[in-house]
Amino acid sequence: MIKKEHFTLSGAAGKMILGDWTYDDKNTNPDTIIFIHGFKGFKDWGAHNLTAAFFASNGYRYLKFNLSHSGVTIQNQNDVTDMEAFAANTISIELSDVNTVIDYVSITFPSTSIYLVGHSRGGGLAIIQAARDKRISKLITWSAIADFSSLWKKEQEKEWILTGRIFVENARTKEKMPLNSTLLDDFNKHKAHFNILNAAKQVQIPWLILHGDDDVNVKFSVAQELAQNQLNAEIQKIEGANHVYGASHPYTSDQLPPHLYQVAEKSLVFLQSTSAINHLLPSG
Repeated sequence: MIKKEHFTLSGAAGKMILGDWTYDDKNTNPDTIIFIHGFKGFKDWGAHNLTAAFFASNGYRYLKFNLSHSGVTIQNQNDVTDMEAFAANTISIELSDVNTVIDYVSITFPSTSIYLVGHSRGGGLAIIQAARDKRISKLITWSAIADFSSLWKKEQEKEWILTGRIFVENARTKEKMPLNSTLLDDFNKHKAHFNILNAAKQVQIPWLILHGDDDVNVKFSVAQELAQNQLNAEIQKIEGANHVYGASHPYTSDQLPPHLYQVAEKSLVFLQSTSAINHLLPSG
């Protein structure tokens, strides 16, 4: 039977990390997939719960969480409503949250293998974490970015510094969402540490790169650039797929969109095949 458990953790700057894990209660010691959502995303966006159920039904514990400054609150977990938290977010905060969640999984399930899955900006975070964290056994990125600064326009930076804030549009609600200049300051201060392509070169675990060739938000060429920086990574194109693989928010169907189902299937095959490969490798 597929079940879901909820948890809360203390995230960066006193904000809470809301999370859940989905699992089959017949499976007593499953491997754990940790999913990292993207920019303007959250754990219950679109078809994320269906995706969790897919992996749980195939023998994995699937853990997803809201980054502490995602702007999603306990009171309203289906939208970004805390704009001040959203505005105050930084890459350092997000990486701190990711590490907090991995710490939690390592303590709660000490014998589990941990696999990171990241979508879009979450993919960039996953690459950086996987390059430096030996607790991660496998990495999968969906529509990953290769540069955090690609999420804003270079010509916005002068105004951003002068006024302390810029705005990005929520494509669904058309709401103007604020970003404080602390995000830019943090990026510039830690530019070398936040270099996703350099981190890609350092990834030493099995890595699957999945990307739609009809992604207008993050072009397929970005996936190719990531793969060129880590030749051991496996890259697969999802023909005709957009940035979110046909999902939307809210998502009312009880079936995964066809492109997202392909992503889930290809990810599953990768996890199962690399498990077989790892089992054959000599230890020590």
